[in-house]
Formats: sequence, structure tokens, C-alpha cells
Amino acid sequence: MKTANTWRQAFSIYAQPRVLGMIFLGFSAGLPFLLVFSTLSAWLRDEGVARSVIGFFSWVGVTYSIKVFWAPVIDRLPVPFLTKILGKRRSWMLLAQIGIACGLVGMGSADSQSELQVIALFAVWVAFCSATQDIVVDAYRIEAVVPEYQGAMAATYVLGYRIALLVAGAGAFYIADYANWQTAYYVMAATMIVGVVATLLIKEPEHKVSELSRRVEKELEEAVSVFGKLGLWFSDAVLSPFVEFFRRNGKAGLLILALIAVYKMSDITMGVMANPFYLDLGFTKKEIADVSKIYGFFMTIAGASLGGVMVVRYGIMRPLLFGAVMVAVTNLLFALLAISEPNLMLLAGVISADNLSGGIATSVFIAYLSSLTSSAYTATQYALFSSLMTLPAKLMGGFSGVVVDSFGYHTFFVYASAVGLPAIVLVIVLMRYQKKVEG
Repeated sequence: MKTANTWRQAFSIYAQPRVLGMIFLGFSAGLPFLLVFSTLSAWLRDEGVARSVIGFFSWVGVTYSIKVFWAPVIDRLPVPFLTKILGKRRSWMLLAQIGIACGLVGMGSADSQSELQVIALFAVWVAFCSATQDIVVDAYRIEAVVPEYQGAMAATYVLGYRIALLVAGAGAFYIADYANWQTAYYVMAATMIVGVVATLLIKEPEHKVSELSRRVEKELEEAVSVFGKLGLWFSDAVLSPFVEFFRRNGKAGLLILALIAVYKMSDITMGVMANPFYLDLGFTKKEIADVSKIYGFFMTIAGASLGGVMVVRYGIMRPLLFGAVMVAVTNLLFALLAISEPNLMLLAGVISADNLSGGIATSVFIAYLSSLTSSAYTATQYALFSSLMTLPAKLMGGFSGVVVDSFGYHTFFVYASAVGLPAIVLVIVLMRYQKKVEG
């Protein structure tokens, strides 16, 4: 009877308002991502834009990878008028969400044949606002509940995020198939109302500062006090988060940052050319939406759930290694698909395996990154981690169209799998290092 009660209490976590609210904030965070990434690639390819140009468009995503540069501003500075009403986190959320909606309307208003530069500029704006929203939502997710609830927060966030990917992927494809891509982007802009309403309804979290954080700030303030108030602000907002991280992790800090930099490299590099690949194989937009977006969505949720269970059962590091291996292996399945006759069932099987492994890797990696942050510098430190997570892959992904044009899809997917090997090696190194320290 005691066990049943324990399970009942465990599942009751998902009834907590802040845990449920993460579904809607996750949706708001996930919606813009595909619209400046793979959905945008499909739109441009469908309009006859060269693959090499599409590859360069993926550099828009670098904006997500440099958000650490303005994260300290969001961590410290208020939004005039709004912060007094909504609080530090919610005011920045609302501002970013409005910016995303306006940017999507701008993208939909441009002509893909004669105004590629306009589309690119609006895409950069959407990516900037989206990255800003990510900074705040990640900070809110970590600050809003006690550590015991972080697994549930990550799970509901992933669920909301994946629903948004379904809407921005399959939804946009369906709308484009029955109307046009411009209409699809207008509808996506209107859908951002979900995030706006969620932001207005949630409560502002408490902002706690640890004793280690106070000591670090005091030491740095004494060192830079000669530079006046600007120097003190720079010390507290920019230097302290990095110093505190290395104080807490010691020599392993550089290994951790290196792992974060390469862990998603294989997955992101492959994603740039995924939709153009499906179209070039001869599949229709509706078939792509049916298989890769809808069916793939449920496999991703299954993978995320499995990843959460694996963390509870085995801790973080072993599932982290498993996720890295699975992502690299499933990219090889795309290489097999590239040399096979187009077959919808084969496509479904490969995409299912890819989404299952991606779901596992994503949920475990979010838990890992969340465990590395200090409550005093949540936004800045998590922005550093998530920036490092995507920057190398985005830079490499920009040349994906060139690789495909030069060597073909088969070679590209083998290459995308190979770039996942450093992540596997670094997880093993960190596991051995931690075992040595604990032993």
C-alpha cells in the first residue's frame, strides 16, 4: 500500500501548475525553431532555391549559439514598464514572443524568388527573439521549482516543444500544400498567442543566490571596483557566472564545456538537409508531414519518456553515452536510405529510429545541462551551455549543402554520423574522471 501511495505522489508532480505550464512555454519555445531551420529549408527548396544557398541559410541558427553574449543583460536588467508589472522573467518572455510573431509575419510577406535577403533578415530577427525567449524560459524552468521537480519540468517542456515542432513542421507542410508557404507563416505567427497567454498566467519565480555566488561576486567586485559602476555590473553579470562554474567543477570544467559543444553536433548537422533530402527522393509534402512529423512525433515523445526513466534508473552519464551512440548510429540509416529505392515504409522506419534516439538524447541532455547551473546565474550559465551545444554544429551545418552537391547524400550522412564520435569519447572520459574523483 505504501508503494502505491509513493507512485501516486510521484505522478502528482505532473498536476503542479508550474509543471503543467511548462507544456505551453515549451510550445512557445519550440514553434519558431523549425520555421528558421528545416521548415524554411523545405520552403526554399520547394521554390527552387539551390541547395548550397539553403545550406548557408542554416547559419541563421548561429543566433541561438551566441545568445550567451546577451544573456547577462537579461539576467540583470529590467524591461522598462513591463518588469514592474510582470517581473524579471515574464517581462522578457512577453517581449520576445511579440518579436517572434512580428518576424514570422515579415517572413511570410516576402517573396522567395526576389526577396531572399528580406527573408534572411527576418529569419535572423526571429532567431534572435527566439533565442532570447529560450534564455528566459530555461531560467524560469530551473528557478520555478525545487530540484526534485526538475525531471518533471524537463519532461513537460520537451512535450510542449515537440508539439510545437509538429505544428511548425507537419502543420506548416499541410498549410503550404493546400494554400502556400506565405499563409503557413502567417498562421504560425498567430499561434504564438499560446506563449503570450501562458506568460501572462504563470507566476514569477523566486530568485535565490547561493553563498558561493556571493563570495565570488564580492571577490570580483573588489578587483574591478577601480572601474566604477560599469565595472561592478560587468563583474556581477558577466564574470561571476563563469568564475563560479569553474570554482564548482574544477579541472573537469573544460571537459564539460567540450562535451556540451559536440554532443548535438551529429544530430543538428544531419537536420539541415533532412527535408530537402526527402523532397529530392520524390516524396510529396503531405507524405513527409505524415511520416516525419506526425509518426516521428510520437517516437520522439516515447524516446524522451524512455530517457527520463533511464536517468532515474542509471543516473545521467550512462544514458548520456547511450544517447550519443544512438544518434550517431541512426544517421547511418539515412545513408542506407539514400542508396535505396524510395519506399514510404523504409522512410518511416528510419525516421522512427532517428526520432526515438533523438528523444532519448534530448531529455537526458536537458537534465544534464540543468544539473550544471547555479541558481544565482541560471539564465547566463544555461545560455552558455546551450550556445556551446549548437554553435559548432550550426557552423558545420552551413556547409552541408556543399557536401551534398559535391559528394551526394550517402556520403553526407556518413559524415554526419562521424562527427558524433567526439561526443562519445568525451562522455567516456568524463565518466572515468568522475569515477576517479569519487573513488
